[in-house]
Amino acid sequence: MTVYFKNIYHGKRILITGNTGFKGSWLTIMLKILGAKIVGYSSPDLPSTPCNFEICGLSSLIVNIGGDILDKNKLMGVISQYEPEIVFHLAAQPIVRRSYENPHDTFFINMGGTVNILECIRRSKSVKAAVIITSDKCYQNDEWVWGYRENDSLGGNDPYSASKACAEIATKAYIKSFFSERDSPKIATARSGNVIGGGDWSEDRIIPDCVRSYSKGDKLEIRNTEATRSWMHVLDSLSGYLWLGANLLQSDNAIAGEAFNFGPSNDAHRTVEELIREFSITWKGGEWIVRDSNSDEKKESYFLKLNADKALHHLGWHTTLSFERSVAFTADWYKTFYAGHKKMFEYSVRQIDEYTNLAQKNGLRWAEG
Repeated sequence: MTVYFKNIYHGKRILITGNTGFKGSWLTIMLKILGAKIVGYSSPDLPSTPCNFEICGLSSLIVNIGGDILDKNKLMGVISQYEPEIVFHLAAQPIVRRSYENPHDTFFINMGGTVNILECIRRSKSVKAAVIITSDKCYQNDEWVWGYRENDSLGGNDPYSASKACAEIATKAYIKSFFSERDSPKIATARSGNVIGGGDWSEDRIIPDCVRSYSKGDKLEIRNTEATRSWMHVLDSLSGYLWLGANLLQSDNAIAGEAFNFGPSNDAHRTVEELIREFSITWKGGEWIVRDSNSDEKKESYFLKLNADKALHHLGWHTTLSFERSVAFTADWYKTFYAGHKKMFEYSVRQIDEYTNLAQKNGLRWAEG
């Protein structure tokens, strides 16, 4: 895999915040394969049990530092000591429904943590580029049927969505104020569709909920079968982040300071029920029931879709996996784990190899040899 992404990451010093999370752990595996020198900075408490970071034994493969993203002095100390050349900022409070229970911390972590990493980058002499990951939920969602573009209004009717919009606004302000010179670090933000994949055990997410129920032979309880999302595999999402970062490192001033959506094709915009049915086919079983949610005050949007034309035009990026193949990749990973397979790092690497080979066959620019 080292030939992918123009071999930009081989030997590069990279900081990943939120590296023990679902996306962060897969990003760590990909960058490790690419030959990067990785420093991870995450909360000392693992985000779930089980945890993909732990299952894959990643703590022995990188420099892994436990720290609060709100501790600016410690974060600055890590950057000063390890001198990363590029930063991928993923650390966040990622659960919409948890943001209703603790809105204060959600805003402080998602907005304040982003400001902290930007401030540390501003003071750093080593950082050349950074990809700040926010969310597709940063848009003011009017439940319309067409995809949101990067110049559509930011907003949010729940604390999580609003906190991600705030992170986008703060990043844009830092870019305009401190990173607009030609020799400044190149900063861009990335917004991704709803990501699925093996190794996610986060609370209140549909695929982890499926796995928790099905692995014990229980019926899955779901709130809303008709909610529609842009489902995409974690490897598709991360290929976008990595290709964006590679272009920033090449001093591509045309994309510096920009926001990019990374979302699937139209056929991957499916309802929750369609996702569960597809997952159950590969899992070979599983039942679900719909729980009454009329009294639920923790509302989430029914329809949310991204337009990824900008990433296609500027980066030559689009998803590699179809909806069906994304779900099959996901279910196969979990089935392998629950069958007692002990070498999940190696299995994850095999999935990455299969994914990158498909991307090369499909002519993705980042996968060119």
